[in-house]
Formats: sequence, structure tokens, C-alpha cells
Amino acid sequence: MSTVLHKFDIEGGSKLQVNVLRNVNGYVTRVDFRLSNCSRPLVLHWGGLYPASTNWVLPTDRPPGTKNYRDWALQTPFTKSGDMFLVTIEVRDPKLHAVEFVLKDEAHNKWFKHNNKNFQIDISKQDVRPSNASIPPELVEQKAYLLWESKGRPRNSPEQAKQDYNYAMRELQDQLAKGISISELQNSLQAKSNEKADYKKTDGLLNSPSFRRHDVSEWLNKCPESHEKATKLSPPTMLNLIEKSIGHLDGGVEVLRHKLNDSNTELTVFQGTIKEENHMLFVVNMKGNLVLHWGIVKPSSGEWLVPPLEIVPEKSRMLDCACQTYFKDIASAAGALQFVDINFGRSNVSAMQFILWTGSSWIKNNGSNFQINLQLLGSKCGKGSGEGDKFVKWLLDEISEKEKEAERSLMHRFNIATELTQRAIKEGELGLIGILVWLRFMATRQLTWNKNYNVKPREISASQDRLTDLLQRIYADRVELREIVRLIMSSVGRGGQGDVGQRIRDEILVLQRKNGCKGGMMEEWHQKLHNNTSPDDVIICQALLDCVKADFKIDVYWRTLNANGITKQRLASYDRPIRSEPYFTSSSKDGLVRDLTSYLKTLKAVHSGADLDAAIAACLGKPVHHQEDAVFAHYGSNSGLPPSLQESLQFVQAHVDDRDVGPLLEKILVSRVALRPILLRSQGRSKDLLFLDIALDSTVRTCMERGYDALKNGQPQAIMYLFSLVLENVCLSSAKNEDFIYCIKDWYRVCELCKQNGEQWALQTKAVMDRVRLALLDKADYYHTNIQPSTQYLGVLLGVEKWAIDIFTEELIRGGSDACLSVLLNHLDPVVRKLANLGCWQIISSVEVCGFVTVVDELFKFQSTIYKRPTIIIANRVSGDEEIPDGVVAVLTPDMPDILSHISVRARNSQVCFATCFDQSILRDLRAKEGKAITIRPSGGQLVYSESINPSLSLDSSVVCSIPHGFSLKKKKFGGRYAISLDEFTIETVGAKSRNLRYLKGKLPPWVHVPTSIAIPFGVFETILMLVENKDEAKRISSLSRCLDAGDLSKLREIQKCVLQLKAPAQLINELKNKMKLANMSWPGDEGEKRWKESWEAIKKVWASKWNERAYISSRKAKVNHQDICMAVLIQEIVCADYAFVIHTKNPSSGDSSEIYAEVVKGLGESLVGAYPGRAMSFVTKKSNLKAPKVTGYPSKQIGLYIKRKSIIFRSDSNGEDLEGYAGAGLYDSVPLDREDKVVLDYSTDKLIVDRSYQSSILSKIAEVGKIIESLYGSAQDIEGVVKDGQIYVVQARPQV
Repeated sequence: MSTVLHKFDIEGGSKLQVNVLRNVNGYVTRVDFRLSNCSRPLVLHWGGLYPASTNWVLPTDRPPGTKNYRDWALQTPFTKSGDMFLVTIEVRDPKLHAVEFVLKDEAHNKWFKHNNKNFQIDISKQDVRPSNASIPPELVEQKAYLLWESKGRPRNSPEQAKQDYNYAMRELQDQLAKGISISELQNSLQAKSNEKADYKKTDGLLNSPSFRRHDVSEWLNKCPESHEKATKLSPPTMLNLIEKSIGHLDGGVEVLRHKLNDSNTELTVFQGTIKEENHMLFVVNMKGNLVLHWGIVKPSSGEWLVPPLEIVPEKSRMLDCACQTYFKDIASAAGALQFVDINFGRSNVSAMQFILWTGSSWIKNNGSNFQINLQLLGSKCGKGSGEGDKFVKWLLDEISEKEKEAERSLMHRFNIATELTQRAIKEGELGLIGILVWLRFMATRQLTWNKNYNVKPREISASQDRLTDLLQRIYADRVELREIVRLIMSSVGRGGQGDVGQRIRDEILVLQRKNGCKGGMMEEWHQKLHNNTSPDDVIICQALLDCVKADFKIDVYWRTLNANGITKQRLASYDRPIRSEPYFTSSSKDGLVRDLTSYLKTLKAVHSGADLDAAIAACLGKPVHHQEDAVFAHYGSNSGLPPSLQESLQFVQAHVDDRDVGPLLEKILVSRVALRPILLRSQGRSKDLLFLDIALDSTVRTCMERGYDALKNGQPQAIMYLFSLVLENVCLSSAKNEDFIYCIKDWYRVCELCKQNGEQWALQTKAVMDRVRLALLDKADYYHTNIQPSTQYLGVLLGVEKWAIDIFTEELIRGGSDACLSVLLNHLDPVVRKLANLGCWQIISSVEVCGFVTVVDELFKFQSTIYKRPTIIIANRVSGDEEIPDGVVAVLTPDMPDILSHISVRARNSQVCFATCFDQSILRDLRAKEGKAITIRPSGGQLVYSESINPSLSLDSSVVCSIPHGFSLKKKKFGGRYAISLDEFTIETVGAKSRNLRYLKGKLPPWVHVPTSIAIPFGVFETILMLVENKDEAKRISSLSRCLDAGDLSKLREIQKCVLQLKAPAQLINELKNKMKLANMSWPGDEGEKRWKESWEAIKKVWASKWNERAYISSRKAKVNHQDICMAVLIQEIVCADYAFVIHTKNPSSGDSSEIYAEVVKGLGESLVGAYPGRAMSFVTKKSNLKAPKVTGYPSKQIGLYIKRKSIIFRSDSNGEDLEGYAGAGLYDSVPLDREDKVVLDYSTDKLIVDRSYQSSILSKIAEVGKIIESLYGSAQDIEGVVKDGQIYVVQARPQV
């Protein structure tokens, strides 16, 4: 490499040094900017220059953190490194001859130039190497070998090997020019060789000694900004303007929108009724004479018919088989607008087709007629009937109706899919999911591909092309739909216009003639290809190729077919059946291998969107030959892709079958990272690039499946390396990827610390892995919740086999790299748990029990169940806020509820065994024992279980006593005041939560703060309910309560709705206002009537929580009279917390009273006490040594809750909480005035995680608060609080139960 050095003096005494390192053998030039003697970071404002041009070029390869500045320049912030600030640019565009730049001080909005001009650095190639040095040939060979290895050992041609040798020679010459001696070079290269050899001995799977970090923040999917002109009318505005002329359109729904000649002109079609008659409105925002050329479509043939005269609008003229209607102008200040209104009345017209005439040209739908199904008019519009918003019923019904036409050929199916997709997109995500389900049923051969219809391959290819063009446009415009679009496109082929499909017909004829195979099976296949080609032809061709390569063994042919779902019966079922077996002459082997291989590429180019070879060929481009002997050519154009991306793709193609999958996965990731920005901004080739990205993603799964065997003996570092690559791939493929991005950032952090390899490192690594598992579960839940209902409904309509419906979403998940990531998690988990000393179990409540095994999915769904015999529940999901059902003696789960969650406290209080199991093999064994009686016994921090010798168990006295006996509550009375201050809190007016705050007032040291509080006392709710203005609600609640007492739990929700209808008396408003102002709290009403109404709604929600299902079941189990429960409302100012914590001053896991146990989360405490998924940070510390807290678990919670503005919270405070032996806290709701912002958390830079000194300081303060409050009460305490700017606030305290 040649080096050129530039130095500049910057105003203020700063120095700028620019090093240019030129790669004389290739296209990469590195430019290093080093800023010294600078007190603050600056920004590099830069661009590239082509020769003889002064306009800046914005290179695609940019340093991390670079932003596009108004498409004029790039801005890259300098990063701190020691006492210097650095930026490094890698230039890969060989045409760039210079980098031009200025420096910007953003803090002071100041620019720095060079003599009032831009700085300019020449990067054109200049050979400045010394040539007189004598370098031993073996040294050059050793250097070239290391270079070859660094590329992943590609299969080099002699010319490529010579290039590597010359490149190695030049690099060594450059190093000699810098003063490095021959002996130093020899020692350096030998050390690198030894390092690689040692590395490979320890990690056969891991061929890269370091993790490559990406700026993953740039991968965050955000909705694109609108570039449309402000004058463009929205569809609702269009409709409002037209309704002024024709009357109100009831149930008006947009059924089609299509861009016309430019990006700002659109056709929009609305359907609805006017005076109970069905209307269709065609609206265009353009000037000029425009004609709607339309006709009614005959359902059986698609033939146009003249519409009935009674539905023909004014200004129309009739043709032989169509009608032409002129558009009417509408006056609009925002721009031109024309429309046609067709009144279909109550006619039974099923469909119409149309095109537009501008006076000089026809406007069509991608070369075809527009078509609208008219059966949607009226009641059929809308989403699922009886299914809420689970699927788009009208769409799935219409798909079912059109299936008979769609099964005629793939051309028909793709044309229908294009028309339906244009309309379905208006329904958003669920609309596109309906299309996905239908096309995937097709791709998995659950639907008929061809039935009694002759169609040319080019017609199929063209219809595919129109569909995939539409999908690509949706991908570009709708970020939130990208994942669904990817799934659809992986189910259909690429297609193509022109001769792409025609080559399928042409090339089979040449193949037959050249290889002498014109009869038998090959002729039958030829006839099928001419009649109706399909994706099956890809498999048939592959089977023939495998057969020929295996020396014409016919069993190989059948093995390939059967492995891909093609049987003799399916071959015989084609319109042009294939009944014969292939027969070839042995002399034709070489020619057949060559020509079948080439023909397979032609078939894949049309039918296989996710095929890697076809996708790379389409993007890199291949020369097209027209000679007859070279007819097997493949379409493409000059790629225009960066050379580095082309090199990576070529590596992937060359090494796709390697057993060592590490380098291959790394190159796939590098390719996808480079492809992402090009894909998002490219226009003409976006579809090819999208298919390439889908193919690369699919290759991750196939190569990982090939590498699973190597994982069994792989080193942990090797698995971590693969885990990193697959996690990054999953992130790139996910539309909602923010959680994955923060997982990657945190994963980078723990990988950097992996040399520590101790318990704390393992705990941090386990937390990141747990969060990744939660992210995968969320994605799987999304698939099941959003896709499976459409699958179920449409599958039944189309007669799809039940097994195919049941496994639909599971197979979608397995088809991506998510499943590979899950496998890697399972391989890493036991290793990390062992290092963290976690074992297979985390025991939350340690009790020896015996009972019958029952397996459930979600514990929440069974919390009201009463089991008649002692039961051990194995629950897949436990959120943390459930009640433990009656009769249950143990709950075991793979889920990870917090140790201080409601169910954890309830389990310990009720002597129920409760534990998390991390070992999947143990869970499988426990599930297999369903219905059997087992004994569970804690032993050495783990659980041991065995089948019980006493299968006739019943709810004996030991079980019954774990269910609390009845508690006596004194029903509180209204004391005459609607609001009270902190000093007025008594046992007759408020619950223990409020009284404890009063007790703490003035007793805590100055550094411990308590938020300002007032309360709405006991009896206010009951008093308001008896007011005249609320008599109807009172009567309704009384009636519903009688049904509830009789056991109808469905009435709980109805009672809550009644509570929310209550009206506030003026006296309550006035007293509340006065008390809040006396306490120096902000009165919501001062900000407007709306703000008070929001406060009143929050108060009522607290009261209504008395009737939430969990609280009601809990009180019933504890035999508490529900009618005696009274609810005060504690009103506090919200502290906008950095962290929230819960302290138990007696370790709840061990029962050790000398230890304090606490859990901490980012943001407000609701994510801790409200059972949000994931674990909190946890620590223990001895009361005798508060300065030495020990972290026992790091956080994996995905969400933090924040309220940015000054606000208040309304907390429940009932007389049914904190009873001795009954953990009633947390049963009822606390409602903030302002909705919390849910923020996806980034732990990679969180001071509490990465700064040990800060961590120790904060955790010690929290522990000290616990010790102080415990000493005030003289007993173990359960304390909630927050940390803000290092200050501690206690928001409530209660006895620990």
C-alpha cells in the first residue's frame, strides 16, 4: 500500500492530519482523519469528486454514524480515541479522484475551511513504492497464502493466484518503504501463521478470531418520509368534495388506488351506498378530457358485456361491447379533480373491468384491464364477522369464490392475486396476510396449479412479473409490511417480461435435439412445459440432472422427486401427464449434465424467487448469447453494485456447499449489510435486489442446518460467533426489529468481555440470551396471532387438509433463520448456565410436594379453575400476575417471572412450589408424565422429582391448609370528606399503603425523598354511587353483583363498565382541587376541562379494578367478603424515574433475614410489578456490609415505561391489602394520568450495567434505604421506590409477606 500524508492547522490551535493509504492492486483507498489538540468533537462534512467535476458525489460505503445532509453532502462525527478524534473513510469507487470536505462545530454552528475554500485530498492512484528491495520469493508466497486464507480460501484460477502474488509483493514493498526490515517481516508473518494454526486447533468451527461489529442502529426500520406534494388530496378529502355534488356516500370504502403517469397523479375508486342504492365512484386528480372505457364482466369467461342501460351514467356513449363515460370536473382549491359516478342500484352485477382514455393514450393496469369485484358492495365490506379484527373476511370470501378461476392456470392465479392485492393493501397488514396465506397454500401444493387450460410460459412469467412488481412497490412504500411482503415473494417466482418465460419453451427443444432424447418421458415433459409450466418443473429438472450424474440410476430420479413432494400420481395428474420414466444413452451424459444444468437455471429464473444462483445471476448480470449452441443463456445487465458486494456474492456462490459454515455466514451477512441501503433507495432494480436478499436469508437457514452436527463438539466461542451472525441476519429480515437491534448491541458488549469468562460475565450473557429468546417468542406469537386466523378461515373454505392448516405458521417460522437462532440458544444455554452457577432450576418458592401432573399453555387461562386433587401444573407461559388455582401444589415453567412478582409472593405465602426450569429435556420429561403422580423435593438448590408410589392422592390436610382461611374485613364508612391530606391519613380513611407514607414522613434521612401525596378516602365510591345522577349505574351494578355471587365471572367486566359511567359531584371536584393546591400539587383542571376528565377517568379505573378477575378470584380463595372491600385512592406526583426498584429486606428465596434482596428496572416501576416479560436486574447484600452488593441477575426486560411530562398517578389503596398471611398487594390497579411511553430498552450503554462504580453506588443506596425503613418498622419490609439523577425516592412501603 502507498501512503500519502497531509497536515493542516485548524483555527483555535487544533491540528488535522490526513493519511491516504492507497491499495495499488484494487479499488480500496483508506483515508484516515486525525484531529488533535481539540477540546470538542467536530463533524466531517464531505463528499467525493470525479475528474473534471465540482459536484460532490456521495459514496455508498460510509463510516458508522454517517448521515445524509440534504442529499448534498455526508456528515460523519469524529469519535474520541485517547487524546485524539478519528474518522476513517474507505473509498471503493475507482472513479473518485479526490475527497473534499470542511469541518463543522455543531455546538457553536461554526464551519472550518482551508484558506476560505474546501479542503481537498487527492486519492488518485500513484505508485510511490520502492522497487529496489530484494524480497525472498518464499516470503511473498507466505504473504499471498495468508491473503488467500483471509478471503475464505476461494477456488482461485491461475490468473487470480498470480494477482494475489503480485498484491502480496506490493504490500511487502510498501512495508519495506516504511523502514521495516526483511527479518521483521519474516517474524511478523510467521507469528500470524502460528496464530491462525493455534486458533484453528481450538476452534474448528470459528474461522474469525474477532467479531465484526456493525452500526446496527442504521438497520432500524422507520416509516419513510412522504415526498408527495402538499397539494395532493387525500382520499377522504376527495370523497368529501364529491359528496357535495352527489350526496353522502354511506359506508364509503376505498377499493382501489393506482398511480397513473407520474407519482402525483392517482386513480382512486370508492364503493358505498346513496339512499340505499349501490354506487361506484372513480376519482382522478388530473386535468384534461378523460374517458372511462368500461364493461360488465361475464364471470365464466371474463368476456366484456354491455352494461344495462339503467346503470349507465349521463355523458356516456354505448359501443358494441363496452361503454364510454366522460369524467366530470369538481372545483377544488387544492388542485384538479374529476370523477365518474356509476349507480348500480340493486342490480346483481358481479364484476366490471375498465381502462382510461386520455385523448391520446390508454391507461391500463400494468398492461392489463383494471377489474373490480362488485359483490363487495353493501354488507360484505369489512373485516371478519364474529372474529373481530382477526382477518379480512370479504377478501378471504372472494379468494374462495375466485379459486375455481385461479386453478385454471398459474397465469390466472397471479393475475387475480395482483388485482386482489391492490385492493387488499387498503386493509393494511391483515389484507396482505390474506394474500400470503392463499399463495402459500398454492406454493405448498395444497391448491390446483393447472386445470384444462393451455397457457404459454411467457404469459405465466409476465403475470408473475406484474404481481412481484406490485409487491416490490409495497415493500418500498410500507415499512411495516415488509416482512409479510418477503414471505409472499418467497412463495412465488420472479417472473419477467419479454423472452424470460419464452426461453422455457425454446430451450427444451434445443436440449432434446442436441442430446437425442425426443421421445418417451422427455417428450411428455416437453408437452407439459409447452402447455403449462410450473414450479414442479424445477424439481423434475433437478431429478433428471441427479439421475444423469449418478450414471442414469432411475432410483435417484425418484428419490429427488419424492423428497420434494412429487409422486407418480402427481406426475400423472398434469393436463399433459408424465407417465414414462426417463431413458438416455450413456454417451449423452456430458452433454445432458451441461444442458440440464443450464436449463435448470432458466426454470429457476422464472419459478424460484429465493434460489440463490438465480438471484445472484439476475443482480450481477451475465452476457446473453444468441448462438444456437449457447442458447442456454441467462438474462441480466451490468450490476452497478459496489465491487466489494460483487466479491462477497461471488464468494457466497463459490462456497455455498462448504461444511465450514462460519466464513460463508459471515460473507452472507456482509452481503446483506451492503445490500440494505442499495435496496432501500434503488428504483429500477429493486425487485431483483429484494429477491437476492430473500435468497441470502434462506441460505443462512440451509447452511446452518448443515452445520448443526459441528455444534455438538464446537467451542463456546465458536457457537457465540455463529450466534452473532444469525442474530444479525434475523434482525435484517424482521420488519419490527428494534428489539433485535438492542439485543445485538448488548451481544457485542458481552462478546468483548468474554475473556473474563466468570460468573458475572455469564450472568450478563444469559440475560442477553434470555432477551433474544423473548424477541423470538414475540415474533412467533405475532405469526400465530395475526396469520393463523386467516389460515384457519381460508383453509376451511378452500378444503385444505387440516394438517396443512395446523402447521402453517409453524412452517413459516421454521422456514426462516429464527429457528436456527433458537437452536444456537439451546446449545449455548447449558454452557452459560454452568458458568453462572445457575443449574437447571431457579427455585422461587422451595416446598416439597406431591401431586398429579397437568400441562397447560398459559397459566392465566386456568387461574379460576378448581382442581379436585393435588395438581402440579407445567405451564409454558407465566406472566407473573396470575393467581394460583385452587388445588395446585406446584407450578413449574420455562418462563421467567420476577422473583418479586405477584405469583412469586403468592406461591411463597401459600406454600406452593414454584420454579423456572431452564433444561428443555427435563421439561419434556415432565410433560410426558401428564396424568401421573410425582413427588418434587428441593435438594442442593435444585429440584429432584420422581414418580409417586401413592397414586391415590387427594387434597389432604397439608394441601388444604395452603389455601388461606377466611379473613374478617371491617367495611369502611364515608367520613364526610371527598379528599384528605397526608396528615389526615388514618386507619378509618385509607389503607396501609397511604398510612405507611405518613409514618415515614420526617423519619427518613434528607437524601431519601417521598413524593407529595393526598388521597380520596374510603367510602367516597359508595357515596357517589348512591347519588341521584348515578342511580341507573347503581341499579345495574346491584343486579350484576347478584349474578356474580351466583358464579358468573363474565359479569365482572360489565360491572367495571358501569363504574366507568359514574358522574363526579361538584363537591368532590372542589375538595380535591383545594387539597392538591394546599399540598403544592398541580391541579389537572388548570390545564383545561379535558385534563380533569382524564383524571376522573383514572380515578374510576382504580375503583373499577376491585372487579378485575384476578383480584376477585384471589379474595374468593381467601374467603374474603368481596362486598366488604373498600377502595381509597392515593394520589401522588410521578417522579420521572431513571430506575425503579422493589426491596425485600428479608431474602425471599432463602429466607435469610440477614440479607436484603432487591430488583431494579429501567424507567417506571410498572414494568416490574406489572409482569412485563423478561427479568429485572437483581442483587443481594448483607445488612452488615451494604457496600458490597452482589448482582445475581442482569435485566432482560424489553420494555421500559416513561412519562416525560410532569404528571400524577392514582394508586389503589384498599382495606384488603397487607393482611397477615394474605398478599393482597398488587391485585388492584394504579393508573397514571398520562399514558406511559413504551420504550424498547438499550442496555449496551446503560451506566447501571457497564459502569461498575456507578452500579455499586446505586445498589448500595437502595439497600441502605431498605435497612433504614426496616429498622423504623422493626420487621421485614416490602418497599417500592425510584432513582432519579442518583436521588432515591420511596413511593410506598408495606410489611413483607
